[in-house]
Amino acid sequence: MTVELQPTGIALRNHIESQLRTYGEPLRWAITSVEKTTAQIEAVVTVVPKDQA
Repeated sequence: MTVELQPTGIALRNHIESQLRTYGEPLRWAITSVEKTTAQIEAVVTVVPKDQA
């Protein structure tokens, strides 16, 4: 996933975690590269199938 950089580390963490929650519950994530104003994120998230939610 690619996200826009934020002005502070805390804001960046919160932004990344909120974006990841659209896919599931984040277990862990890492910034793998940064280019100009964007960061590339690799993450592991848990997803509950819709029929089990």
